[in-house]
Amino acid sequence: MVAGPVLLNVRGLSKQFPGVKALDDVSLRVRAGEVMALVGENGAGKSTIVKILTGIYKPDAGTIEIAGTPMQFSRPTDAWAAGISAIHQETSVFEDLTVGENIFMGHQPTRGRGPLVDWKGIHRRSAEILDRMDVAISTRSLVRELSVAERHILGVAKALAHDAQIVIMDEPSASLSRKEIDHLMVIVRQLRDEGKGIIFISHKFVEIFEIADRYAVLRDGQLVGEGNVADVTQDELVKLMVGRSVEEVFPKVDVPIGDVVLEVSHFTHDTEFEDISFTLRKGEILGFYGLVGSGRSEVMQSIFGVTRSRSGTLSMHGRPIKISSPSEAMKHGLALVPEDRQQQGAILPLSIRQNMTLALIDQLSPRGFLSRRRELGVTRDMGARLSIKAAHWDQQVDELSGGNQQKVVIGKWLATRPEVMILDEPTKGIDIGSKAAVHEFMGELVAQGLAVILVSSELEEVRGMADRIIVMHEGRICGEFSRDEATAEAIVTVASGAQAGP
Repeated sequence: MVAGPVLLNVRGLSKQFPGVKALDDVSLRVRAGEVMALVGENGAGKSTIVKILTGIYKPDAGTIEIAGTPMQFSRPTDAWAAGISAIHQETSVFEDLTVGENIFMGHQPTRGRGPLVDWKGIHRRSAEILDRMDVAISTRSLVRELSVAERHILGVAKALAHDAQIVIMDEPSASLSRKEIDHLMVIVRQLRDEGKGIIFISHKFVEIFEIADRYAVLRDGQLVGEGNVADVTQDELVKLMVGRSVEEVFPKVDVPIGDVVLEVSHFTHDTEFEDISFTLRKGEILGFYGLVGSGRSEVMQSIFGVTRSRSGTLSMHGRPIKISSPSEAMKHGLALVPEDRQQQGAILPLSIRQNMTLALIDQLSPRGFLSRRRELGVTRDMGARLSIKAAHWDQQVDELSGGNQQKVVIGKWLATRPEVMILDEPTKGIDIGSKAAVHEFMGELVAQGLAVILVSSELEEVRGMADRIIVMHEGRICGEFSRDEATAEAIVTVASGAQAGP
């Protein structure tokens, strides 16, 4: 199908957050009957564009035109009314309502001109949409009964019910099987053939080359390349995505690598990961890299006892250990700084002092009463060590910057004096200065003899800081690279599932 007129025209889009320029003068066009792949590393600016186009963020500069008409979105309903619909990796649904009720949520048909909802009409029209997609799902089924794939299909059905002209698909296949992905691709082609303009965001090159007509590559918030997919190779896309030298950004301090501290053998979970084996040595920073849905964080949570693995063994210093809870992991010298610091890492309404000593309450309460003097001692020590900027130690954590919140979480676990520190996305969402402080601190940890696992979706971060890099894809380890072997192109190629690593 030949692409039609321009449906979406974005010009000079810019968005600044404290310490970070998320978008810098980005211009994009999407035509009717076209699939445009929006490509870039995590943090390149893709999500920011999606949130601007769906009315969640307001741009600092730039214009948005829909079919030639200038638009300003103050809220998501404005974008919805303009004909833009987004299907996210994590689908937003009402689990206790039916499929039909979800499809028409927010724009239910009524009986005539009255206020009463036309329930029969909802289910009839929902069934027509699902039939059009060749999907055998009952409109009266509760959404909680649907599979992950069916929930993604529900998202597409909602877009069709709304008759959206521009459909944004943000990592729609991350949790799907190959068969389910094939079905999704059929639906995407149907939408394209109906004249919809589709923005398709995916880390999987196979999907991009299978479904997309054009591509646009973002890097550090800037548009660095665009064109026809037929005119570009996978290697060229990878180079556009990466395109930076990490040696200058992340100077690596060499630390002698010692004996094996932690050994993970054949770790397997029923749904998240399979046959994970690796070793971690004293003084080593071991990087874990993978794209969205690769299973990196899930492996670390299982090691730390947050979730249970189905099989596999753990050893510390050559001695088998069993970990069924985070408290047991702490007793064996492990600490986990989770990816979501605001939900899992800190209790935001509590003070710095209370958060910093949360994992040490038993030690700081010798006779059943918490010692405020000991609390302050630990907090002052960690606060000075991490250069936390705060008005006082009883300041609430939610009043701190993102970088200082992260330092509080790191300090909380460092205070437990672990042998193994697992850092999951330790610099996610923090400014450049705080990132540099966290990187410097990682170097200090291994210099003091700790072993560090660095989980990151920022390729430069793992390449710049890690002594070895393990790459995961769809729940499995698909490659391991020494520091000398870890070229950006090789890592991204393996992480996308294109080929196995060395």
